[in-house]
Amino acid sequence: MTDFVSTWNKDSFLTYPVGPLGLIAMPGTEEMGVKVNSWLKKWQDHTEESMPGDMSTTPGAERQDFLIEVTCPRFGNGECKGMIKESIRGYDMYILCDPGAYNIEYEMFGQRVPMSPDEHFANLKRIIAAMGGKAKRVTVIMPMLYEGRQHRRSARESLDCAMALQELENMGVSNIITFDAHDPRVQNAIPTTGFESIMPSYQIFKALLKKDKTLRIDKDHMMIVSPDEGAIDRNIFYASVLGLDMGLFYKRRDYTRIVNGRNPIVAHEYLGDSVEGKDVFVADDMISSGESIIDLAKELKKRKANRIFAGATFALFTNGIDAFEEAYRNGFIDRVISTNLTYRKPELAQTEWFVEADLSKYISFIIATLNHDRSLSKLLNPYDRIHALIKRYNNEQMAAGMRFI
Repeated sequence: MTDFVSTWNKDSFLTYPVGPLGLIAMPGTEEMGVKVNSWLKKWQDHTEESMPGDMSTTPGAERQDFLIEVTCPRFGNGECKGMIKESIRGYDMYILCDPGAYNIEYEMFGQRVPMSPDEHFANLKRIIAAMGGKAKRVTVIMPMLYEGRQHRRSARESLDCAMALQELENMGVSNIITFDAHDPRVQNAIPTTGFESIMPSYQIFKALLKKDKTLRIDKDHMMIVSPDEGAIDRNIFYASVLGLDMGLFYKRRDYTRIVNGRNPIVAHEYLGDSVEGKDVFVADDMISSGESIIDLAKELKKRKANRIFAGATFALFTNGIDAFEEAYRNGFIDRVISTNLTYRKPELAQTEWFVEADLSKYISFIIATLNHDRSLSKLLNPYDRIHALIKRYNNEQMAAGMRFI
């Protein structure tokens, strides 16, 4: 717990915070909000005596936690309003929002209706509007960026993500924090507003190593494979920091047809060294239907790859998990590692192949650092932490007699 103060952001808590810290967990992020709040309270307890001056008169100093109660009640016809149940005047506010939380429902004309990403975003704007400009600063933490997949124009179509970011900027939002944006260049829509696209590379790989103690992380036993051209950067990072070789699949698509909003994949073509006998780690930003990852795993198995590990920031499984369960039973996929940054199907926790990386501690680091107006650079670069992780992992294997010096 002391690492946050002593290593990542030295002297962070020797400065005054921007303002009293307030945390809002929008519908669908309640679980994450409770975890983040718990970590923030630990940082507060740890640093109480090191804060300069008398903080007892600071607004909000008497609070027992950081969560601010809000609600978005709906009328019978589905219309809604945002309400904040307590004062936030002068607060440094952080709002957690998950546009993918389709498990949240509301009643409209007597029917239960699941909330879409559009409705989650509308609720976010309602809460910001309810603040009435009284907060000192507003930061939106939206792990899965709203409309992030519609980030560029390739025909006569809307630029939804850019418009959403501009709406938040116009409402007075100072910073937008997201994870693994589909294309971080969308920040060009708001060049004067803070925007961070954070990669959870360390947390995902740490979750894999915690689950599986038999990996040999060297060029002779493991490879990194990019599932497509769009995921090259994140896979190059893994290959570079782990010192492994990398291969690449590219997708041949049928551009004469559109199925479910995209051009169907005709074939996966592989470029790179042989994967025969090696464990393969594949990293991508999200698993949507999952068809692409399963097809890729089958192609790797045809090339005599050993175990297949798929890491993704967001595990959506829009078509359910049955196909992955079958792929696991047939030996095509060994593990799927993802985060708790967006809603996950409850049945995932019961499977043998799914590994979850908890990002609540990391988010609390980010919030505490921003609240004290300190640099995020050490938090955003996981290179040293991954190297330290691999060193500990190799030492554990040597101690267990699984690896020789």
